[in-house]
Amino acid sequence: MDPIRHQSRVMESLGIAPDPSSLHHQMLQRMLAAANLAGVREAHQMILAQPKNEILVRFPVLMDDGRHRMFTGFRVQHNDALGPYKGGLRFTPRLSLEELKGLAMMMTLKCALLRLPFGGACGGVDCDPRVLSREEVKRIVRRYSVAIAHQLGPDYDIPGPEMGTDAQMMAWFVDTAAQMTPDRARHGMSPVVTGKPPEIGGIVGRSSAVGQGFVHVVREMLPDFGLSLEGLTVSVAGFGRIGSQIARMLSAEGARIVAVHEKRGGCVSAEGLDPAVLNDHMRHHGTVAGIAGTTAVDEETFYRTRSDLLVLAARERMIDAQRAEWIASPIVAEAANLPWTLEGDDVMLRRGIDVLPAIVCNSGAVAGSWLEWTQNRTYIPWTPLEYEERLEQLVVLAVRRMKLAAIRHECDWRTAAYVSALEHLARVYELRGIFP
Repeated sequence: MDPIRHQSRVMESLGIAPDPSSLHHQMLQRMLAAANLAGVREAHQMILAQPKNEILVRFPVLMDDGRHRMFTGFRVQHNDALGPYKGGLRFTPRLSLEELKGLAMMMTLKCALLRLPFGGACGGVDCDPRVLSREEVKRIVRRYSVAIAHQLGPDYDIPGPEMGTDAQMMAWFVDTAAQMTPDRARHGMSPVVTGKPPEIGGIVGRSSAVGQGFVHVVREMLPDFGLSLEGLTVSVAGFGRIGSQIARMLSAEGARIVAVHEKRGGCVSAEGLDPAVLNDHMRHHGTVAGIAGTTAVDEETFYRTRSDLLVLAARERMIDAQRAEWIASPIVAEAANLPWTLEGDDVMLRRGIDVLPAIVCNSGAVAGSWLEWTQNRTYIPWTPLEYEERLEQLVVLAVRRMKLAAIRHECDWRTAAYVSALEHLARVYELRGIFP
């Protein structure tokens, strides 16, 4: 059946009206196209098309000025066919269920591609931690944890840090969850979240797992293009925690950062940019523009700057049709989740740009979370060397599965990664059956 007609039929049968502005519908259309290519049964596609659970909570929080303010929190549990739900917690303005549904679906496929015993989830609170005091953030974390504690558990749903959250917030979260579950031993709740500080069960290096995984993916893929990390020229769109981490790690491997852009401006230098200088300038000036010896550029000029690899490390849906037309780099690697629109993705495909999808490029985070979770469950710590070797193995094997699917189905990298994940999920459903 024609892929477009097939997508329309499945969505219509579920009562879903296509919405081009919805992150969930964006992800859904690509998932259904890959599922059709993989020969996944329509019943299984319908199960995967929507989350199993959508949780919305509202709660009051005492602010520093003595007044109470209401906040809205969410948790989307997409699929648990492979194991407990797993996914990040976002504290960001204008957070919505549609956004989280798309991210939760992505996590289901990511865990399936890595062959981890996790399903997909995502959640968070609609707030802006940048304009809140640290004490206010702590109260929001604790009240949110109280509101959804009965929906979580080490064997049921395991959140972790994502946009706007960090290890300290995970520590507050797990402490609160432990108070809310007196039937469990206090330390038995440690694996209810990952990304914790090492002192309370986290793993040293977990905070850099995205960057580590990204480097492993790029190293594994570059020979397919006749390239290597040594001497690779790189442009980085987005210079927050992830973008700066990746720039530093790629530079340490011999790559040359030639262009960087963030929302306040950008800069280019054919001789290369020092990530340490970029970080220092960003910290003091709030932008990378204006560094001595570099040329300031606007967004269009940044994308039109030629490099071997363009790293997308900013936000969802950043590559629309216009930006996709500007891209001069032959290879794009997605460090951010879903940094494309359907139109932008179509343009990159038409132009022959090789897109290394987020499902592998940022898979280091969930791989690191699985290692932390197993450490918490067994009380046997990973050594730093064991952790690094296992993380690399998980990510590299996922890349190779994607490569094999691309050869078998003669498709682009994104579709290949989704196909490999969906074939695994379909096999699990065939074995388990659909109750009753």
